Amino acid sequence: MPMSPRTSPRVVATDLDGTLLRSDGSVSLRSVAALRLAEEAGAVVVFVTGRPPRGLAPVQDALGSHGLAICLNGAMVYDALGRRIVEQEELSAETAMKVAHALREDFPGVTFAIERGCVYGKEPLFPRRVPLPEGGFEAELEELLAAPVAKLVAQDPSVEPAEFVGRGICAVGGLTTATFPDYRALLEISALGVSKASALAKFCADLGVGPEQVVAFGDMPNDLLMLEWAGTSFAMADAHPDAVRAADLRCGGNDDDGVAQVLERLFG
Repeated sequence: MPMSPRTSPRVVATDLDGTLLRSDGSVSLRSVAALRLAEEAGAVVVFVTGRPPRGLAPVQDALGSHGLAICLNGAMVYDALGRRIVEQEELSAETAMKVAHALREDFPGVTFAIERGCVYGKEPLFPRRVPLPEGGFEAELEELLAAPVAKLVAQDPSVEPAEFVGRGICAVGGLTTATFPDYRALLEISALGVSKASALAKFCADLGVGPEQVVAFGDMPNDLLMLEWAGTSFAMADAHPDAVRAADLRCGGNDDDGVAQVLERLFG
């Protein structure tokens, strides 16, 4: 059951894209102030995102005092202040290759990218909207998957997104945890059992905090398990229908500082 309006949560867990971040990728001053309000009241704020560590740059000034963020859909806990990986759950090279071959059987045009530690790699034909990050590389699949990865990303823009996601999850679901972060024909694949929820549950257990003391915010299917696990959860106003069904409540959209609106009520 959602917590009473008079009960302040001990942990605030929020997704970034489509949730805390505005559509231009920024964090508003109001949101920064609301996060600080929560911390000043004694809550621990943690970002739980599909982004890799380098994607935390826009929220560096809004990081909690502990500096920890859950990245790569739960596969990594990263200390953004110390710039180091604290924990990492990896998908074995053997399993990653099995998954890639299974997807390529169903979707001959699928291409792949990986996150390994803080390094990004991709196949030459994998579509990317921005230049390679520093240290990023291109390689054929066998080289990409020669060692374990934290996240495997599969994409096939030639296929209708719902078909790619639906059939793709069925093809690899017994081997891995597969989810999607937006409305593209794209899957994000982690080791079996790894999710935002699993990492958040461990993070909270280390603090001696149960799910009933956690409030979580999200907007897409990669947030589902987290929204279901948290004692109180909010889906954003324009969230994916699956996220809406998983959450306890709704809040304003990301461009209307929906997370900040809730935190102001909880901690103000």
